[in-house]
Amino acid sequence: MDRDLSEDEGVLDLSFEAESPLVPPAELLERLPSYDWLLQGGRPQIFFPPAESPGRSQQPRSWSSFLEHRFPMVTEEVAREALLSFVNSKCCYPSAAAGDLIIQELTQRTLCRYRLETFSESRISEWTFEPFTNHSVDGPQRGASPRLWDIKVKVPPMFQEDTKKFQVPHSSLVKECHKCHGHGRYKCSGCHGAGMVSRLWAVGECSTCSGRGNKTCATCKGEKKLLHFVQLIIVWKNRLFEFVSGHQLSCPGELLSKAKGEKLFKDEDVVVYPITDFPLREISAASQRGITEHSATVASHARVLQQRQTIEVIPLTEVHYWYQGKTGVYYLYGTDHQVHVVDYPERYCCGCALI
Repeated sequence: MDRDLSEDEGVLDLSFEAESPLVPPAELLERLPSYDWLLQGGRPQIFFPPAESPGRSQQPRSWSSFLEHRFPMVTEEVAREALLSFVNSKCCYPSAAAGDLIIQELTQRTLCRYRLETFSESRISEWTFEPFTNHSVDGPQRGASPRLWDIKVKVPPMFQEDTKKFQVPHSSLVKECHKCHGHGRYKCSGCHGAGMVSRLWAVGECSTCSGRGNKTCATCKGEKKLLHFVQLIIVWKNRLFEFVSGHQLSCPGELLSKAKGEKLFKDEDVVVYPITDFPLREISAASQRGITEHSATVASHARVLQQRQTIEVIPLTEVHYWYQGKTGVYYLYGTDHQVHVVDYPERYCCGCALI
């Protein structure tokens, strides 16, 4: 796996952002014969990673902890207190109904949330430039440029996304600025170089150039020359596949996605294998679907650095109630008893969003 390379070894972290020329300078093309495969009309190019060997072999698993897992029973008192706490946090929900409704039935369920994370690295090259400030030039005369996947960089912590830009070693060339043609300044368009402009009542100093008649070239920042080079862009991305069992419930999936649960299973390696024998067949199917999906969308253009799949159990209680001749339902979900009300019996709107 790629690791760190210091600035002394020729890889510099870039902070300057500039619009790349449409095509690289002809002189640079002639001096970088090893990069002829990189040039496709000067556009950024994605480089496919070398093939990686698979991780460790699949190991048998035991699901006895899932079969034996039990959450504390939710009582009527707990269900009502959770609802009152929820209602008090909403300005449009009066608390009278929460205190007076009659709880008829509590149905406790255990849901499972499967997550697959695939942490990958992709590399893109592009031609770019920056103002040349008379520093040393790392050009082809110092040696052949390495292939993009041979350049070693510091990898961020696993599953934390990041983007870095680096100058490819030995790919630089200094040229006259194409915007100002090497002058470092150009005539002000506001006063056409006069430094003064006519107004209805008087002649005054040009506000565009502060009376100088010219402006510093924004491309070379007045340096008159540009350093052209190949830029390597590395993107570390963490892709997430998620599935929560019990989708037939009226509790929205986006709430269950964020619900607090208890971790039952964790599997992490360069490559993880589909779960095939979980007691809930829909979780096994989700694992197979997620890994197939990531294999097709990630591995085709990026190097997979690490995968992680987890299964969490989430308690959910369905509370059926009666209030003023009508029945209703609300849900307690997560280990911290968050509440989702399908249709609260009394509410008034004061301009805030109802969730």
